Amino acid sequence: MQLVVARVGRAHGIRGEVTVEVRTDEPELRLAPGAVLATDPASAGPLTIETGRVHSGRLLLRFAGVGDRTAAEALRNTLLIAEIDPDERPEDPDEYYDHQLMDLDVVTVDGAEVGRITEISHLPSQDLFVVERPDGTEVMIPFVEEIVTEIDLAEQRAVIDPPPGLVDGHAEVASARDAAAEDDDAEDDDAGSGAPGAGA
Repeated sequence: MQLVVARVGRAHGIRGEVTVEVRTDEPELRLAPGAVLATDPASAGPLTIETGRVHSGRLLLRFAGVGDRTAAEALRNTLLIAEIDPDERPEDPDEYYDHQLMDLDVVTVDGAEVGRITEISHLPSQDLFVVERPDGTEVMIPFVEEIVTEIDLAEQRAVIDPPPGLVDGHAEVASARDAAAEDDDAEDDDAGSGAPGAGA
């Protein structure tokens, strides 16, 4: 199975180094010197990593046969692709490869269907599940343990406990419950003013 592990950025210096946007949780394994990577477009590769180093928080790579800035700049925006065993798992049992999470069914802790994971978005602050709902709309689910309570690969599902407002159906239930509670409070206090659930 092929896995995109990085995207080539700008050339760095004059000796063929490039910056890369890392798209793997295991760069020390996937982007180590000696690794041979396929590319997209395919005509740019395969590429063999000759050296790697971190400079100002960015990973810099040099590929065999790429010896100057012009050759390095020609690789800009090329995707680097590693071949991995489909059954391989990350060392950390709480981590997953993107391909393991794709197409998982997403349900809430109370069993309500949310949709299906169609994409994993890797942001600097956190990862997001892009979930396609049955009606074709999409919802973003932060991949954090407070929200994603279980990943069950055997059952091909992700269980979430979304806060009010994250998933529309959940938000509507919460809003209706809040509105009923506010109505009760209004009757108890004989207040009778205010808009329930606004902005929730």
